Amino acid sequence: MLPISKATRTLFDLDLLRAVVVVADCGSFTTAASRLHSTQSTISQKVRRLEDMVGHRLLERGNREVLPTDAGQTLLGYARHMLALNDQMLEALAGATVGVTVRLGVPEDFVGGRTTNALSAFNRRHPQVKLEVTSGLCRDIAQSYDNGELDLVLLKQRHNGREGVASWAEELAWIDSAKNPALALDPIPLVTFPPRGLYRDEIISAVEALGRRWRIAFTSSSLSGIQAAVADGMGISLLPPRAVTGDHRVLGEGDGLPVVDSYEIVVVHRGTAEPMVKELGAVLAKLLDQE
Repeated sequence: MLPISKATRTLFDLDLLRAVVVVADCGSFTTAASRLHSTQSTISQKVRRLEDMVGHRLLERGNREVLPTDAGQTLLGYARHMLALNDQMLEALAGATVGVTVRLGVPEDFVGGRTTNALSAFNRRHPQVKLEVTSGLCRDIAQSYDNGELDLVLLKQRHNGREGVASWAEELAWIDSAKNPALALDPIPLVTFPPRGLYRDEIISAVEALGRRWRIAFTSSSLSGIQAAVADGMGISLLPPRAVTGDHRVLGEGDGLPVVDSYEIVVVHRGTAEPMVKELGAVLAKLLDQE
């Protein structure tokens, strides 16, 4: 037999390796051939081809049993590892072909809590689904959806805006700082999202309807920024009750501020969406129905 060349070191055929492994496990060419749905002569040829490649006898052909040589024992360890890796790769690729990615967009105040619990339960039911969640301003989420970058979105909008597969009225609450209230200040300092942001126009219109002077004291595109600014006494704002913290005081009609009920929450996906997208949309709809 010839010694291994550099060329043959990268040419091991998994079919040949499998033949040697099965023969060694069975201790017989005949039994191995049956297990591999082949013939004894074909299995013998495969073993000889591999022996020629490695330059060593791999199996001792006895009268009763076939046993691996020292070189065969060495090869078997690597061969089993290579075959196992091959099987793992095939399983991974097979899973990738049926896997589904759902790109979801939600407002900041829906990140975490019950929303995350619902998404986690959905993922346990469908482990092949990969969820890519984007949070931020609703106008940005809507734009990403229109650009085809998101499959499913939860949006806040004024009534009779974008049509969705489900919709609910959005309850809103006026909030002030619990420790450093700003409502009595003149002009009233307001904390809002940037121009064209949620609730901004409603906040200004409501204060003007009271005949009060006002000024924009703080703007932020981040929900946490709005929450912190109000808590620290920088002004009043308008947020969903789910975004109110213990550092806020909720203002009521007794404070002279009107009820704002011009917003709704909608679940939006395309009619041609994947079944998993539609199912997740139903999960979000059920979540909102329990709000």
